[in-house]
Amino acid sequence: MAKEFENLVDVFESSTEKFSDQPLFGTKVSGQYQWTTYGEFGEMVAHFRGALASLGVEKGDTVAVIANNRVEWAVGAYATYSLTAMYCPMYEAQLAKDWKYIIEDSGAKVVLVANQEIYEQVHPFIDEVDSLERVIYFDGPADSEDAYETLLVHGEKNPVDADHPDSEELCGFIYTSGTTGNPKGVLLSHGNIMSNVNSVRGLLEIGTDDVSLSFLPWAHSFGQVVELHCLFAMGASLGIVEDVTTIIENLSEVRPTLLFSVPRIFNRIYDGVHKKMEAEGGIKKMLFDKGLASAEKIRELEDAGETPGFWLRTMNGFYDSVVFSKVRDRFGGRLKYAFSGGAALSPEVAMFIDNLNITVYEGYGLTETSPIVTCNYPNNRRIGSVGKPIPGVEVTIDVLDLDGYPEGTGEICVKGPNIMQGYHNLPDKTEAVLSDDRTFRTGDLGRLDEDGYLWILGRVKEQYKLENGKYVVPGPIEEQLKLSPFINQVMVEGTNQVRNVALIVVDVETLGEWCDDNGIPREEKLDHHKVKQLYRDEIKRVGGNIKGYERPKNFALIDEEWTPDNDMLTPTLKLKRRIVKNKYSDKLDALFEEQHDAAA
Repeated sequence: MAKEFENLVDVFESSTEKFSDQPLFGTKVSGQYQWTTYGEFGEMVAHFRGALASLGVEKGDTVAVIANNRVEWAVGAYATYSLTAMYCPMYEAQLAKDWKYIIEDSGAKVVLVANQEIYEQVHPFIDEVDSLERVIYFDGPADSEDAYETLLVHGEKNPVDADHPDSEELCGFIYTSGTTGNPKGVLLSHGNIMSNVNSVRGLLEIGTDDVSLSFLPWAHSFGQVVELHCLFAMGASLGIVEDVTTIIENLSEVRPTLLFSVPRIFNRIYDGVHKKMEAEGGIKKMLFDKGLASAEKIRELEDAGETPGFWLRTMNGFYDSVVFSKVRDRFGGRLKYAFSGGAALSPEVAMFIDNLNITVYEGYGLTETSPIVTCNYPNNRRIGSVGKPIPGVEVTIDVLDLDGYPEGTGEICVKGPNIMQGYHNLPDKTEAVLSDDRTFRTGDLGRLDEDGYLWILGRVKEQYKLENGKYVVPGPIEEQLKLSPFINQVMVEGTNQVRNVALIVVDVETLGEWCDDNGIPREEKLDHHKVKQLYRDEIKRVGGNIKGYERPKNFALIDEEWTPDNDMLTPTLKLKRRIVKNKYSDKLDALFEEQHDAAA
């Protein structure tokens, strides 16, 4: 068994020595990926550690960063850890007021930023935030004293030795997205992060031959811990995506063996492949459907403890060769494992990805749990569940009386070495979720089955009652409805109403093509009676497993996508329900009034 790490500096020193010549980070430069080795990265961190020390950064200080995933982000992180200081990441997509709040709340002494544009917005904060002393940019005029490259040269000339923090020392803040109010700074220790890293190393066989395409933001706990820190500890490589719009193109260039993602991306893969097969039609579509059915049959037999017969296995190999391998080629042709987290992945999508002979491992966690609580892993996998607790972590359910939900459903509670140290400067909020024995109340609804697998059913605070007294948790309903290629986003609502209604953000491209094929002017796409009937049919088709009283009958169609830029989503793409409800209150009121009139 591999030696357990005690802090992130141990990980850094072990990996940069053991995997010195291995490629670590790939960055697209002049049309092709160029790779930085573990050894080269180690030198950069050593130089930048000297630079940060020369700026006065010392034990207990905070270094903040506003940047998307890039090599310099990771250099800043590990240089900060090796000074026993704390790293505080933010998103480029956040508003300046959010940056200022987090910089001030975290007490940041130095802020690293992606480019000149952000630098010009943040630099004035030096006169407004007491703790802030310097702002350093990664991209911009190279001759400035605030340029990253300038600091690297200075640090090389003024080296300092690395500290080795105790496991209880804080390594950083990760600010929660804040669906309501200001974000909360989650305080994580080296021991918190290491409990996750050590567990993943013991559960998953990942090594120097493995590569991921890194597009999950490292400012979020899932991307930072599960992808960056864990893969770094295991000698794997990370190709950094150019932009979220180039994921498919970059997949074919990086040719990853691992894909770490959230359900939104897997849903897009599901929709994209199905659209392509429908457009191809003919024998390709027939072989695709038969291949899915064959893979489904094999999984059913294996789940039942039976061995698939020779003919079934032979045909599955045939379908894989002539159909599924072509689909996998779109993702580089080497993809073995897909890891999903951040929200519940619908079983249909998980089974579909798995049927393509890409093994799906779904997990569950929160920023406050560093983040992994449970995961599926080799020989311990149940599609639809989020797996079993990782070593050292205990999951219990505070059972609630919820009409219409399985027995044993309640709030998920977690205890273990992964639990945060608390919310920064928010003792009351910390006390509300963290008991004296350090059991953390997650706010998520779930249940444990007889074999110890955890099943997620939504958020406690999002549940509401219909007029008939039945409880509804909207999240799983929304994920199910998004399986329709015509539905981009959806919010279900029905608090104290006769039944649920839905706000549906249409998939503009798919609906536009359908309108063209059906002789409907695109400008009428939201109001035409044939379009309304299309969406009624789609809700019935993809919502077959939704309870009758939960399935929305009335809906409004919208063509403005919800994004972080228009404040409908958090930077981690979680729906800001309160803001969406406020913006579309007129539409919701009209839908509810229509229902009451129909029921009268």
